[in-house]
Amino acid sequence: MDSSSLRERQKERRRARIYGVAIELFKQGGFQTTTATDIARASNVSRGTFFNYYPYKEAVLLDYGSEVMERLRDHAELRLAQGAPPLGVLYEIWDRLAEENARERDLFPPLAYEVMNPNPERARTAYQALPLSRVIELILRPLHQSGQMRTDLSLQRISNLIADTYLMVALRWSAYGTERPLQEEMRLALNLLLEGAVRREPARP
Repeated sequence: MDSSSLRERQKERRRARIYGVAIELFKQGGFQTTTATDIARASNVSRGTFFNYYPYKEAVLLDYGSEVMERLRDHAELRLAQGAPPLGVLYEIWDRLAEENARERDLFPPLAYEVMNPNPERARTAYQALPLSRVIELILRPLHQSGQMRTDLSLQRISNLIADTYLMVALRWSAYGTERPLQEEMRLALNLLLEGAVRREPARP
């Protein structure tokens, strides 16, 4: 192994260690109260080294969000390949995401806020790291191609609207709570959205 490859592997291991330590600290002490200095100290690196890997604390959460999205995409691809109906797969993904958000309730608000960050570069980075709309688009594409979805809106726009709705409903639930579990709130929102997106057979007289 040459020296450049060795350095890259060392960097990857260091980043993985910082990430793992940071997520654990966020879960134990809360995202807001955990500082970059806390993470660096617990990871046995300098504060400057932390910022070499993560330019701001929220960037750690983007790695977490990316992992979640990757798992959802893998599940969707597998289920579609098995012949599962697209809408069934969408509800499976919806439920899995709601379960993850409910379990890590303190991590979701700062992660969601990054997508709406007033700094356009940070907002763009967050959007790219959390491609929920692309996972939804993957799932709904067979319905769109077969003419089972409305055609006056593009598949991309429908998928973006569904993803944006998830973001806002889950953010409100995480920050303020409701009487319903998040999974119920999300299914209610998805039902309403699909009523307007999927063509229904006319009722028989």
